[in-house]
Amino acid sequence: MKIIVVSDTNKDYHKYKAVVEKNLDADMVIHLGDGEHEFADVKREFPDMTFYYVQGECDYGKHKALEVIEAAGYKILCVHGHEHNVQGSLDPIVNEAKNRGCKVALYGHTHMYRTECIDGVYVMNPGAIDSPRGKNKPSYGVITIDGSGKLMMNIVALS
Repeated sequence: MKIIVVSDTNKDYHKYKAVVEKNLDADMVIHLGDGEHEFADVKREFPDMTFYYVQGECDYGKHKALEVIEAAGYKILCVHGHEHNVQGSLDPIVNEAKNRGCKVALYGHTHMYRTECIDGVYVMNPGAIDSPRGKNKPSYGVITIDGSGKLMMNIVALS
């Protein structure tokens, strides 16, 4: 299984669409907020793909702020991160994931990519497609889960 994870596209429709076009073999695309307009446009262009979206602090639509998705035997917590104080500590998001029985926690908001395993929870921030911080290039995440259930997380920089 291949899962594409993006966040903080902030009206950069073209880069977001390019990420989806590069990953047409993905089983799902998860957008972690701050990009509801381009999310809706790209989702319409790829009707055969599975998309999920959670609301960021710059979104004003009626999306959920938290979503739990199941994929290949894993429960995945999806949040933007602003309501979980991810700039201060990842403890709140890890605790939220554990309380909901999730082995994976995805968040955005900081515009800085990160992958690690904290207290048994795989944690990923895919960075930002628009306005990355910390001298990083625009980026997105790829989660792969092989046939034996092994999970791998990678960050892909856009050129």
